[in-house]
Amino acid sequence: MKPRSPTSQPEEPPAWCGPREALLSRLACSPGGLTQDEATERLARYGPNTPGQQARRPAWVQFLRRFTNPLVLVLLVASGVSFLTHELTSSAIIASIVLVSVTLDFLQEWRADNAAERLRSSVALKATVLRDGAQREVPARELVPGDVVLLSAGSLVPADARLLEARDLFVNQAMLTGESYPVEKQPGEEAVGGEPTEARNAVFMGTAVISGTGRALVFATGGRTTMGDIARALAEPTPSTAFERDTRHFGLMLMRLTVLLVLFVLLAAVQAHRPLLESFLFAVALAVGLTPELLPMVLSVTLARGAMRMAARHVIVKRLSAVHDLGSMDVLCTDKTGTLTEARIHLEQHEDATGQQSEQVLRWAWLNSHFESGLRSPMDEAILAHSEVEARDWRKVDEVPFDFERRRVSVLLEHEGRRVLVVKGAPEDMLTRCTRYELDGAPRALDAETRARVRARFEALGAEGFRVLAVAWREESPDMRVAHLDDETELVFAGFAAFLDPPKQSARPALEALVRAGVMVKVVTGDNERVALHVCRQLGLEVEGVLTGAEVGTMDEPALRVRAERTTLFARVSPGQKSRVIHALRGRGHVVGYLGDGINDAPSLHAADVGISVDSAVDVAREAADLLLLRQDLAVLYDGVLEGRRTFGNVMKYIRMGTSSNFGNMLSMAGASVLLPFLPMRPIQILLNNLLYDVSELAIPLDEVDPELLERPTRWDLRLVRLFMGVLGTLSSVFDAATFGVLLLFFHAGAALFQTSWFMESLTTQVLVIFVIRTRRNPLRSRPSRWLVASSLGVVLVANVLPFTPLGAWFGFEPPPLALLGALAVLVVGYLLSAELLNRWFFRRYVPG
Repeated sequence: MKPRSPTSQPEEPPAWCGPREALLSRLACSPGGLTQDEATERLARYGPNTPGQQARRPAWVQFLRRFTNPLVLVLLVASGVSFLTHELTSSAIIASIVLVSVTLDFLQEWRADNAAERLRSSVALKATVLRDGAQREVPARELVPGDVVLLSAGSLVPADARLLEARDLFVNQAMLTGESYPVEKQPGEEAVGGEPTEARNAVFMGTAVISGTGRALVFATGGRTTMGDIARALAEPTPSTAFERDTRHFGLMLMRLTVLLVLFVLLAAVQAHRPLLESFLFAVALAVGLTPELLPMVLSVTLARGAMRMAARHVIVKRLSAVHDLGSMDVLCTDKTGTLTEARIHLEQHEDATGQQSEQVLRWAWLNSHFESGLRSPMDEAILAHSEVEARDWRKVDEVPFDFERRRVSVLLEHEGRRVLVVKGAPEDMLTRCTRYELDGAPRALDAETRARVRARFEALGAEGFRVLAVAWREESPDMRVAHLDDETELVFAGFAAFLDPPKQSARPALEALVRAGVMVKVVTGDNERVALHVCRQLGLEVEGVLTGAEVGTMDEPALRVRAERTTLFARVSPGQKSRVIHALRGRGHVVGYLGDGINDAPSLHAADVGISVDSAVDVAREAADLLLLRQDLAVLYDGVLEGRRTFGNVMKYIRMGTSSNFGNMLSMAGASVLLPFLPMRPIQILLNNLLYDVSELAIPLDEVDPELLERPTRWDLRLVRLFMGVLGTLSSVFDAATFGVLLLFFHAGAALFQTSWFMESLTTQVLVIFVIRTRRNPLRSRPSRWLVASSLGVVLVANVLPFTPLGAWFGFEPPPLALLGALAVLVVGYLLSAELLNRWFFRRYVPG
């Protein structure tokens, strides 16, 4: 993601590339800044300097958009038809379920908009600029391209700007890159093709000045800034998650089936010259029976139960459907800093010229950092964290402060009459100033062979991902009072101090568990590839391929989709490129999770199927995330994955029920209505059948899930749903046909007896088949929850007792004779045994493993 210049001409190079004069000419300004009149005119042209500022959709528009989901439309039609047929209770229940589901979705989108608002509030409120040749403090929102801003330690950068002057300027770009090391900034030219965060001559909105001063020319404000790109990504509509896409496709499939079934029944009624109203009510009852009106409730209860179990494991669920998406996740993209690592720089090694650990090197480095008077860097803090070193009897005499050109700091110290100049800085320059090296407490000549060995060790540390400082010293005369730059020569090389942001102890076992569970882990970081590779090795993560941000920037979307799937590590990538990687993986059919905690991670959290952050993350990341880890332990993420798969397993039980025996019975009714001289079941009996069936399914969210279903990622597969519907639905219709034959050929049943007997048989098989469908095992070896057993057997009892009660007569039931009850029982047992064999065959055939 690159900031665009105000002119927005694609042929122009980025503002940090090319001669400074060309940028001044393009912006029609001078190094002395703008006049107030010019600033006012440009503010009207470019707008306020607020990232991602755009009109939000009214709340009612966002709310009504949720009603375009096909499944929601099917349920609303079912509710309306129930109301017209005076089934007011059913109508109210269905409408309430839809309203709750839609409201939850609306609240999630509203939270995403709030994340963008929080981001806009995180930038500087005031900025110091040159206007009319004088310094002036103005609101940051009034900055315009061409303004010259003055920067100093502690200030936030108010806009994207190119440096005109800088002195010892260090900027923390963690909000863009996620990395905690300050970046040195200086005027100059950058090559075309680099990422904005790698430009050393530019500063970007929202980053923080750690030390030094600077004067910079603003070239992008508001939505044209890098921060604006992030805010714009957050303000975009949330991409459909795997859960939302799958439920939409399932809804469309049911809508088509329902329409076809209703049209078929009505056409048959017209051909047979039956009463049109009665036939219409029968067709509507069939449609309601086929509609899974309890699906939103089952989804909500199952997901809510999963969210409660995850909360007990210190994971807060902000979007309920994220529980399902986490279970379906087969790719986890994670930032490095703060998620896989501690986000704190540690002094990992302090070694001498021979590569051996040396306490003397630590002592010299500690004394230098302790007595240094300038602003301490994170590496100084890491050195000083070694509290075992003391400054007892040491006294500071003088100092040569750090500056950008020298890239080192020197302190003149005294200890018991001895004076020593201790120097710490960049190894490339320090080694050229050393003529000797320290070994066993004594200086020795730094010959060519030793120098080459030391340089090779420095390069090896860099290749392993370490940030390295060289430490050296020089004996001075006891009466020396002032240290000069010329004193930083003929130094004695003491050794290297090597720093690293170490991996979290919990990360390795958690990542190994995720990989075993079928989740591919990919690291997407703004840090360089050497550091990231070293962290991956320490975590035991096998790296199959590496892509840098520069390489990602040259790829079109089809190429990136192919490469992203085969790549484990993405390094030096911008926030926009992170989002491109996620979209590429989703485009290949993966369900993608993203784990991050910085502002630069917010667009990726927004783009992923499931965004995961930590409770200590910045506000914007927490708002954009779907899940929050309350413990800094990635093991809770693995627990969440298992809980998501457990939730998915229970949801699919309901789906398989609704698309197998239930569909088979509705299909049988439609077919029988054509062949029989009377309706196979009265409309009120169909609705009662549907109501009792729904009651039996209420306990599905509380059911147990077989352990083998938790081993791999799981997601909806409509092809398998259709196959399962065809196989088990056909079996149900076959036994329905057998029931029809027994009733008509052996018992010569009239309309009332036929309707009663089939009501009892169809509802009994519909309900009891859950104990077959809920598992791939032998049903006797997979224990259901006691709640599911109680609800299912209770409904079966009601269905078979009701015809023998006075209330049964109101529904038009006729008590069947004992012999017929025995025949029906045989048919039920035969169906359940056949369903068990067919269910196990289906999963062996179509769902291996």
